[in-house]
Amino acid sequence: MADTEAGTSAPADIPAGVPGHEDRHAEPVMGAGVEAIEAYVVPTGEKPKRQSPWQVFSSMPFFVKLSAIWLILVVAGAIYTQLDTSLFDGNLPLLQDPNLQTNNFNPEAGEFGTGERLEAPSAAHWLGTDALARDTFSRLVYGAWVSLVVAIVAVAFGFIVGGGLGSLVGFVRGRTETFTMSIIDVILAFPALILLLALVSIFEVRDLFIISIVIGFLGIPAYTRVARANSLAISNREFVTAARAIGTKPRRILWREIIPNVVPTMLAYAMVASAFVIVVEGSLSFLGLSVQPPTSTWGNMINQARSDVKVNPWQVLFPSLALTFTVLALNQVGDFFQKRNAVRAAAL
Repeated sequence: MADTEAGTSAPADIPAGVPGHEDRHAEPVMGAGVEAIEAYVVPTGEKPKRQSPWQVFSSMPFFVKLSAIWLILVVAGAIYTQLDTSLFDGNLPLLQDPNLQTNNFNPEAGEFGTGERLEAPSAAHWLGTDALARDTFSRLVYGAWVSLVVAIVAVAFGFIVGGGLGSLVGFVRGRTETFTMSIIDVILAFPALILLLALVSIFEVRDLFIISIVIGFLGIPAYTRVARANSLAISNREFVTAARAIGTKPRRILWREIIPNVVPTMLAYAMVASAFVIVVEGSLSFLGLSVQPPTSTWGNMINQARSDVKVNPWQVLFPSLALTFTVLALNQVGDFFQKRNAVRAAAL
């Protein structure tokens, strides 16, 4: 009897209420086990709460906030220049006609004027005047419109064509991927500057839209590679495998699972690519291969002012600073969103 009681008693090192190894038929205690399991349960099927634009802005580091503010000012100024001037008696408030020669500078008529050419910044002309007595501040703001249009059109063209192509071949794989990426490698083998100059020289008319499409074409290989890499990674995730297992059509998987998860990364990359596009357009303008004068662009402002840089360095300084700040701001904001998307992708 004593042996039986000893055999059924729990060992001293096992907590009370938990069956010992000798009592194999004892009823298990479920409370502690359920609590332990529930502690590791991760809720699924819940969409992450979206942040408002203000919450996203508040989460930015200080210099990224400054970059975002600068970009907002550039975009707002560019859009402002497209307002109907007839509503404001001919000129927009705070701006002058970017092609107005305020001192009647007319070399063909022998009128060269002396009053307002190559002036330093003043109350009448906040950033001074150029060699043709045109207001530099007004030309700088109007030039932002060219940079904005080129950035949007070129990036959108490369984003749609390259992003769509990369997402497709990364999902389909096989010979389609091999053939497509071979063509992309051939395009990348050409020196970008030579290819750009060759494409631009084909078109006699230096139209803003044509210039944007040509620059956007050069971005297709980069977008294709980025989209393909993300598509390959997402195609191997569990939710895509599960969709295939239940018989979901490939087209639906591509549109509902692959592309929505590729787009955020592509948008972040597009911010950085916009900086490159603006630099390329500025380089073409400097070489006289972009939009032709008298249309104001930051590149042709630098080109036209370089001969007078010793007399009036302001004319080169201000468009150069505008171009530099815009490129740096796009890189800062683009890097910020790339890091956010990296965290999001890790949580998938």
